[in-house]
Amino acid sequence: MGTTQLETVPEPKYWHLKTVLTEALDSEFSVGEILPNERDLAARFGVARATLRQALEQLELEGRLQRRRGVGTTVAPPRVGVSVGTEQHIWPGTATDAWQPVDSSLEVPPTTVAGALETGQDQPVHTVRRSRMTHGQPVAAELLYIPQSSVPDLSAIDAPSGTARARAVLRELQRLELEGQDSAVELGSARADDARQLDRLPGAPVLVVTTRFFADGRTAALSVATYRADTCRLTFGDSGGVEIHENPERQAS
Repeated sequence: MGTTQLETVPEPKYWHLKTVLTEALDSEFSVGEILPNERDLAARFGVARATLRQALEQLELEGRLQRRRGVGTTVAPPRVGVSVGTEQHIWPGTATDAWQPVDSSLEVPPTTVAGALETGQDQPVHTVRRSRMTHGQPVAAELLYIPQSSVPDLSAIDAPSGTARARAVLRELQRLELEGQDSAVELGSARADDARQLDRLPGAPVLVVTTRFFADGRTAALSVATYRADTCRLTFGDSGGVEIHENPERQAS
């Protein structure tokens, strides 16, 4: 069988450099250590700075490096495992939920969210903001969209905003009988708001987990959770929910 055109394409310089840098990270640097600046690294490996940047960006995407504001490029710790399953169905905010409520407000959701919730495009919904931490660092930010029809008795609660309001919305949501949920995962780029909350640069790679919660034959709530792609590793199974394991072993991503 003849050689395909793809097989004759040489390995890009930045990809070979990534392999060399990976070996250097494993043998010369420790977790949290700051790498030399780009000029010094480019001189050491005899490559152009553009090639070096491509290799560094790939290593950041793979979770080996982190770029931190005011610090520079550091060696990343092993990714935390994120288990995404479908067997265990629970409402957000229950006792086993690791998310922390931040705030809640009535806002008009994005068009795609309004379509999923089957609300009017100009109809505001409860938007609960939550965060997730591990080892003292932010690893995920969530926007939980809840139609007013899912929490009809919320008007009687005297908590106009803040954490108290967020908890009240979640308590009212749990009054519904959860019929099921589904999740979808995709790679994305951090928006400005998410980047600030996750201590990342805008445009940094993130993992977006979208979960729909069903009750009364409709989508009663929709969660859009943004995880740091440099620190989180997705695993799939039947353990349910989205769970962060505290001490995972590094595995190929």
